Amino acid sequence: MTRVKTWTALQALACLGTLLGQAGLSRADNPIVQTDFTTDPAPMVYNNRLYVFTGQDEDGSTTYNMKKWRLYSTDDMANWRHHGSPLSLATFSWADANAWAPQAIARNGKFYIYVPIRRRGGQMAIGVGVADSIEGPWKDAIGGPLVENAEIDPTVFVDDDGQAYLFWGNPRLAYVRLNADMKSYSGGVNYVTLNTGSFGPRPSPTTQRPAAYEEGPWLYKRNGLYYMVYAANCCSEDIRYSTAPSVTGPWTYRGVVMATEGKSFTNHPGIIDYGGNSYFFYHNGALPGGGGYQRSVSVEGFRYNSDGTIPQLRMSTGGPAQIKSLDPFVRQEAETIAWTEGVEVEACSEGGINVANINNGDYIKVKGVDFKGGASSFTARVSSATSGGRIELRTGSKSGSLVGTCTVPATGGWQTWQTVTCRLSTTVSGVQDLFLVFMGSGTGFLFNINWWQFAQ
Repeated sequence: MTRVKTWTALQALACLGTLLGQAGLSRADNPIVQTDFTTDPAPMVYNNRLYVFTGQDEDGSTTYNMKKWRLYSTDDMANWRHHGSPLSLATFSWADANAWAPQAIARNGKFYIYVPIRRRGGQMAIGVGVADSIEGPWKDAIGGPLVENAEIDPTVFVDDDGQAYLFWGNPRLAYVRLNADMKSYSGGVNYVTLNTGSFGPRPSPTTQRPAAYEEGPWLYKRNGLYYMVYAANCCSEDIRYSTAPSVTGPWTYRGVVMATEGKSFTNHPGIIDYGGNSYFFYHNGALPGGGGYQRSVSVEGFRYNSDGTIPQLRMSTGGPAQIKSLDPFVRQEAETIAWTEGVEVEACSEGGINVANINNGDYIKVKGVDFKGGASSFTARVSSATSGGRIELRTGSKSGSLVGTCTVPATGGWQTWQTVTCRLSTTVSGVQDLFLVFMGSGTGFLFNINWWQFAQ
């Protein structure tokens, strides 16, 4: 694929305002993924990790050209592990286009994902995938659509009484009551009344569409109150929300969460609590080459107001505070990244994902690494079908203090793996931002890296 190159820090700060946070906190980097264009974030918490399913805009897209979904996870809100593409259009034999905004949920010991896709030669419908693991493999749970009314953007929710609901829709807002199997429903398709009191006014209302609601609903419950967050106002979308005493309403419009910003004319919300904090996910066009059809997922931390309302948020390059440091003395997957320039990821013959397509000067930044009293050596699992290269270990920045250099030899193939170890030339201790800077001769790819680990 075409390489997705990132901004320098100065370029990023010049193009987007920074959300100021508490002084001295280590912060994340937005957008959270730089190896691909990502869209329509759907966060979920599972097994003490925060996972985010996304769509993927294909490189060079001039329309919504989307063929697969992506999965990322974190436990510190700064470093994101790539899990590849767990499912795609090929998962659903009856679909031929538009792998758009997903949402997943865990229930009954399985995982279910709801996706808007186009029936082969037909209209948009909602499909259901099922898996025993959040990372897949995923399969089609039904063999056809769950619902089909030419509308998009599902959000799934299980209420306190165990009743599950699926809402979706553009330009309407529909819902069904899901059965316990999560792949069928009872009672027919219902439609929410959209008016200015329930979903806010449009700048240019029409008789058919007076309310601001457009698409991308996100449903959740907090302190006994139901929240519906959604994209509003076609063609220059902002994010708004409404609340209700019941999952089926009546809904009351509450205001704007995020005004129109950035280089994308769409936006898509996802709100989740994790680690005692609240997070708002969205997308914009912030990466180089980005825009309305090449978007990128970002996240902001926030606190609810005392009355339960959501404050208005701004897009930032800083992102939320890192909530825990990363341990370099346990094996870390190389695709655990806070920020990167140049590299891509691919399926690894040893399982999972590896970092690939590394050129001279590319790098990976890992945020908030706690070296404690000191590290003595560095080990990495590498491969190279060419002459290899070097991994420079630096702290603070890409050109920061050099603490060690590890030579990567030719291994005989891009998936022929070898473990290399090097002693550090300088003691590194305490909490540092670690930069793996990749160096080598020539203009082609240098090597791949699967995982790395320091020794005390």
